[in-house]
Amino acid sequence: MLVIVAENVPSRLRGRLAVWLLEVRAGVYIGKVSRRVREMIWEQVEKGMEGGNAVMAWTTNTESGFDFMTLGANRRIPKEMDGVKLVSFLPENGASDAAETVVKS
Repeated sequence: MLVIVAENVPSRLRGRLAVWLLEVRAGVYIGKVSRRVREMIWEQVEKGMEGGNAVMAWTTNTESGFDFMTLGANRRIPKEMDGVKLVSFLPENGASDAAETVVKS
């Protein structure tokens, strides 16, 4: 299972995601694809986001049963602790200064 949530991205990227995945809510895409297709889809997100942000989560063989990657400025940032990926929040005043974050496993 693959889930992508995209915020503030161009319509052309949303349309491209809808080619491979089902858009169940505005900006929320789900589907079941191979690792190779998942990586190709994420490359399309990276190329077409134009200042937006996105998170991609998929099932995998880890203790939590899933993994995820983020891209773009957001208060929520992935943080790995003891081999488990968690989500940390930046302070509100730092949200506008948040650097773009890309986390890959």
